[in-house]
Amino acid sequence: MKRRKFIKNTVLGSAGIGFIAGLYSWQIEPFWLEFVNVKMPIHNLPKSLIGKTVMQISDIHVGNKFEYQHIIDSFEKAKLLKPDFVLYTGDFVSYESEEQLGQLKEVMKFAVTGTLGTAGVLGNHDYGEDWLEQDVADKITTILETAGISILNNQQKELNGLNIVGLDDYWGLNFNPNKIMPLVDKNKANIVLCHNPDVCDLNVWSNYTGWILSGHTHGGQVKPPFLKPPILPVKNKRYSAGEINLDDGRTLYINRALGNLYQVRFNVRPEITIFTLERFAKS
Repeated sequence: MKRRKFIKNTVLGSAGIGFIAGLYSWQIEPFWLEFVNVKMPIHNLPKSLIGKTVMQISDIHVGNKFEYQHIIDSFEKAKLLKPDFVLYTGDFVSYESEEQLGQLKEVMKFAVTGTLGTAGVLGNHDYGEDWLEQDVADKITTILETAGISILNNQQKELNGLNIVGLDDYWGLNFNPNKIMPLVDKNKANIVLCHNPDVCDLNVWSNYTGWILSGHTHGGQVKPPFLKPPILPVKNKRYSAGEINLDDGRTLYINRALGNLYQVRFNVRPEITIFTLERFAKS
């Protein structure tokens, strides 16, 4: 009888733990925003920009797969930090139909912009079905630029002393880093935006040294404790989340995403990153 009672209690306890973990992963962590602070040493940084902040927002995924009021609420919290620069690294929608264009317009009424400049790049989901709809990307770009975000398609733009280089999405229709990377002036304070971090492994960088900001992975959204995420949408499974030294003068930072591709997260909280600019110290 004692053995039966022990088994029964064990089963009920396990079921209870599973229920609580499932509820947490569905209703709590997907909306539990974390502001992550990172120091960003930059080559050739003007003295006037030392101590200024760069906010990275990635993968907001406006659509029907989760309650996107979370994005609006997060934007309002982010504005309180008064960032100097704001950089968006793609996947503004989870596109299913033109409905998402209206939803994006509503959300971007609350967009976070920097006091010194705002820029971004598109992600694969911003190219519509199978990443093949140029008209969808064009309409999204118009919405974003109306909201004050300069979208860079294999282009660069200087924002008050900080030069932002934007690569179009690796899986999209217009990926062409060779159009811009050879033109990057290494004597400027440069940051590259690149939605998919797998691009870091391609021979397209023209000896660039400096920071690369990416998103795309969401950190896997589910990460068992002490283990790697079981699902990552990248070829190089090293590219999960956070700061990665690429050992060639480049530093990659992968944002865990503010939005959710699906409304489930475990041990991978949604993120907005705050970089504090400092001068790169030569060793």
